[in-house]
Amino acid sequence: QVQLVESGGGLVQAGGSLRLSCAASRTILSSNTLNWYRQAPGKQRELVAGITSASSTNYAGFAKGRFTISRDNAKNTVYLQMNSLKPEDTAVYYCNLRALGGAIDYWGRGTQVTVSS
Repeated sequence: QVQLVESGGGLVQAGGSLRLSCAASRTILSSNTLNWYRQAPGKQRELVAGITSASSTNYAGFAKGRFTISRDNAKNTVYLQMNSLKPEDTAVYYCNLRALGGAIDYWGRGTQVTVSS
């Protein structure tokens, strides 16, 4: 079993920045993808960004140009730098580790991000 622990959430004013971190309790295979998802009240969970072991990244449209995902394999940690935050970015942000085509699929418990206007 692997634990994913998110941190870095909080309350920030619109236009501000936050950096989320997610640490995995151990290494899971050399090939995996680390993702950030978010879920706002009353809405479905949605992908924010993902990064592969080779550091190939993908972003949701709303995240492009404002958010940056990165990873430190030595620390089993993935980061999400969020800039120019908007009230609509308010959500619980979840870390996800996926490998073997989804056969391995772990989730963190989430961290709350609240952006005030």
